[in-house]
Amino acid sequence: MTKKKMPLYVKILIGMALGAVAGLLAVKMGWDEFTFNWIKPWGAIFLNLLKLIAVPLIFVSLVKGISSLSNISKLSRIGFKTISLYVLSTVIAVSFGLILVNTIQPGNTFPEEKKIELQEKFHSTVDLKKDQAAKVKEETPLQFFVDMVPSNFFMAASDNTKMLQIIFFAILFGIAMVLLEEKQIIVVRDFFNGIDAIILKIIDLIMAFAPYGVFALIAGLIVDFSGDVDLFAALGLYAITVILGLLVMIFVIYPLFLRLFTPVSYRDFYKKISPAQLLAFSTSSSAATLPLTLDRVENHLGVANEVASFVLPVGVTINMDGTSCYQAIAAVFIAQVFGVPLDIYDQLLIVLTATLASIGTPGIPGGSIVMLIIVLSSVGIPVEGLALILGIDRPLDMLRTVVNVTGDATVATIVAQSEGKLNYNPELIPQTVEVKK
Repeated sequence: MTKKKMPLYVKILIGMALGAVAGLLAVKMGWDEFTFNWIKPWGAIFLNLLKLIAVPLIFVSLVKGISSLSNISKLSRIGFKTISLYVLSTVIAVSFGLILVNTIQPGNTFPEEKKIELQEKFHSTVDLKKDQAAKVKEETPLQFFVDMVPSNFFMAASDNTKMLQIIFFAILFGIAMVLLEEKQIIVVRDFFNGIDAIILKIIDLIMAFAPYGVFALIAGLIVDFSGDVDLFAALGLYAITVILGLLVMIFVIYPLFLRLFTPVSYRDFYKKISPAQLLAFSTSSSAATLPLTLDRVENHLGVANEVASFVLPVGVTINMDGTSCYQAIAAVFIAQVFGVPLDIYDQLLIVLTATLASIGTPGIPGGSIVMLIIVLSSVGIPVEGLALILGIDRPLDMLRTVVNVTGDATVATIVAQSEGKLNYNPELIPQTVEVKK
């Protein structure tokens, strides 16, 4: 009898738990410097490994998936379904965020002295983010489409924030392969099949390091925030509101989508994608989590490669449900703190702006902050209020990323079911992390 391997999500959970213990112990024993010098760097190495594989994975998986489609009309159908579902879920996320923050009203309980203290503490950071947002606001209405088309593919490939440009070129490359005769592209198709297999094996190797990388990330995070206990207490109600909104998306909206449009049990769905969710929580980056998300969706949920390799990379760029929900709550929270009244028109404007802003939010840690400034500016809320939430943003960013990744997997499952490309069998789909093709 062979010994059953420990599931990846269990290993990651153990790594997170031990990292939390190590971080708390470091704070108590004064081992901050040791943690920064000898433990935290391993977390950075793990993140760099994930980012290293993100661009080649997105490009190769998109080209391979699109070129496997029989015609352009099928691609346009999948694309329309994907974007429509992403936009719908984003609008729902923003709306739920607004309902919660207007009901709980966390900003009305914020202490005046703490507001002044935080504005002074994060003044320089706010100024930097304001400058970045000002550059975005000066751009033309069509700047999003301008930014989507790269002038140099290799420059785009060297910058993980240019994912949309990589996706654009990959789609163009894949469409060209579909339009050509099979005999003209057979060598290229074999080449991409080989590269895809190599990338998947690299992902296997990287994920073997995941529990240790997560340990280092969590330990370093706890040490980073060791001196901000008062900050967490002051922002407690705001944090609870954000967390509640994000949990509604994870445990209410997505299960409802799955029940309405797929045969997948939501319990089985979460069991199979939980390693990706835990990695998303640890890294705060949906782009870095993409390799594992692809593996879980394809090899454990049974979504066909041609669907998963298109829907998931696109989702990393345009599906930011967690970020959108957070932006709505944060904007109204800051307005409540500063006593800025928001009528129904302002709140609808927040829905529109947050939805559009989420499309351009890079799937990296902290990418949502610049977009939040645009949302604040759209309804006349003082952007200086950003200082009130910056200190607690990283822990909330971790949970936001879980929502984003869960939304990507949900939409991929729905699109696959609608296309007859979902081979879901809870008994036969492997539970281990090995990628099997």
